[in-house]
Amino acid sequence: MSTATYESLLSARGVKKVYRKGEVAVPVLKGVDFNVARGELVSIVGQSGSGKSTLLHLLGTLDKPDAGEIYFDGRRTDNLGAAGRDLLRNRHIGLIFQFYHLLPELTTIENVLSPVMIRHSVWSYWSKRREYQERAKELLETVGLGHRLNHKPRELSGGEMQRTAIARALIAEPQLLLADEPTGNLDRQTGEEILDVLRRLNTERGLTIVMVTHDPNIAAGADRTVHLVEGRVKSANQAAA
Repeated sequence: MSTATYESLLSARGVKKVYRKGEVAVPVLKGVDFNVARGELVSIVGQSGSGKSTLLHLLGTLDKPDAGEIYFDGRRTDNLGAAGRDLLRNRHIGLIFQFYHLLPELTTIENVLSPVMIRHSVWSYWSKRREYQERAKELLETVGLGHRLNHKPRELSGGEMQRTAIARALIAEPQLLLADEPTGNLDRQTGEEILDVLRRLNTERGLTIVMVTHDPNIAAGADRTVHLVEGRVKSANQAAA
């Protein structure tokens, strides 16, 4: 393993991914090299079909590459079995998506608590429930939803649902947050509010964030922008000071 891999919280080396439609092979990623330092806020941009979401899913162990290697915190992850990938995501990687994936029958705070409820046995969760509930309330206060704890998703706006999804992704205190088009379903003002939440988490808590976006204004708020063109990294620009 290279020294760069150890210095980075997250890295990809020569990552390739091919999807198949019948007998037709469609190469999506064609040898991606990518690094994220601890505490960085990185945006990934590119045209539709350039491989942005595919790369994010591979980095988050939701899928496996056909070639290349992926490392998280110095440990190779692309060769983990399903149980190992699930454990890594549940404990160390938070995920948010364009579609919020909230459970409609649960309240806001229950949706936030769902990852720790899944992680623990009934007895283990029950013995620490007050601690987890206080943490969930704190996170909802952080994202501006301290007044919406007991509302169901149908009672929330799009921005409030995305804030709930962010709090849910943070309940396990992950080292890394991966966001796939987190403002894609929101109007510009609400999208900028969500970006402000992510920026605060990055600067105040040192949370490492990788964010896929099609919006150049949202991308400009990151420390660095990585451009994907036809399945390859074209450039990685530092944000203007």
